[in-house]
Amino acid sequence: MHRHFRSVLAAVALLFSLLAARADDSVIIDRWYSALLAADRTELSALLADDARMTLEDLGVVQNKQEFIDSIDQWQDAVAGAAIRHRIEKSEHGETTVLACYDFPENDTLMRETFTVVGGRITASTQTAIAQDCSGY
Repeated sequence: MHRHFRSVLAAVALLFSLLAARADDSVIIDRWYSALLAADRTELSALLADDARMTLEDLGVVQNKQEFIDSIDQWQDAVAGAAIRHRIEKSEHGETTVLACYDFPENDTLMRETFTVVGGRITASTQTAIAQDCSGY
């Protein structure tokens, strides 16, 4: 009986650690979108692993961390007056898929974005446009 109790306790501890990791990923994702909207280079840099790869599928661009941070100057102009709404669609095996609506003053775009988070930092992100408006959000 004692051995069974320890097994159940270990399983419960593992479940809680997995749920905590998922919650942590959710916090990372929330921080990401807040920093992205504010074009906060310091926070974005802190959220990205040194070897992070950012894939912008629609543009055919893959950026490393420094290239992404360097592009924030252009992004800052584009995001002025915008809003970003996001919701997590699924999170499993260290990968989180997000549906994000970028509401720009002149138009909006619906994106599907996938993040890989390891040790509290984003190691990879892939972004794909799925609609030219956010009616599907």
